[in-house]
Amino acid sequence: MTGWLNRFDKVPTIDVRGRTVPIAVKRHSRAKRLTMRVASDGSEIRVTMPRWGQSADAVDFARTRLSWIERQLDQAAPAAAPTAGHSITFRGSAVTIAWDKKLPRTPQLDNSALKIGGPEDSLAARIERWLRKEALATMTLDLTHYCAAAGVETPNLGLSRAQRRWGSCSTSGTVRMNWRLIMAPDDVRRSVVAHETAHLVHFDHSREFHALLDKLFEGDLPAANQWLKDHGRSLYSQFG
Repeated sequence: MTGWLNRFDKVPTIDVRGRTVPIAVKRHSRAKRLTMRVASDGSEIRVTMPRWGQSADAVDFARTRLSWIERQLDQAAPAAAPTAGHSITFRGSAVTIAWDKKLPRTPQLDNSALKIGGPEDSLAARIERWLRKEALATMTLDLTHYCAAAGVETPNLGLSRAQRRWGSCSTSGTVRMNWRLIMAPDDVRRSVVAHETAHLVHFDHSREFHALLDKLFEGDLPAANQWLKDHGRSLYSQFG
């Protein structure tokens, strides 16, 4: 049995050469000691520890291995900005960037091509703005759907750039979703929206919360969760 750092805890971090790097803590019932690795893109440090371990232990553990972390970060592949002719992922499918300076500056999706014009050196920024706009519109519809099913008012939805959390729900009822979820398959994105909707009713991970989540989400929840564990970090490789 495994457990990630509680979603309501503050994500621990460590400073490496003036850069603040998040530490992803994973507690495992069979772990006898702390182990550590650095994400392939250098976006986070991953520490696995026994279930009784504290987040502070993970930070202390990372500090004792700072030189090793620095070497791993030096070798990490940075996020690659999308360029003409290459692909990005949109709602689980590959979309080719079809750039022609004569086309409109605003991206337009045409089947499996994202047609875009304007200056080539601003492609990445404009594509990210387009993705964020699509994310807000799509996840607003998702949230409205699940709130209606849960019998609660639809709250304001904001987008986040979080490095660890895919979604969050505050005690005031504000829901924030990671904009990168628009690149994930639809059922994966919707599973996270359903999760945050369930928190509008049960601000915990109680039996009642999970019962409501199972009722709200129409897909395969374990499969969606596994996709995020296996492929979630890939959504960070396309944009910094």
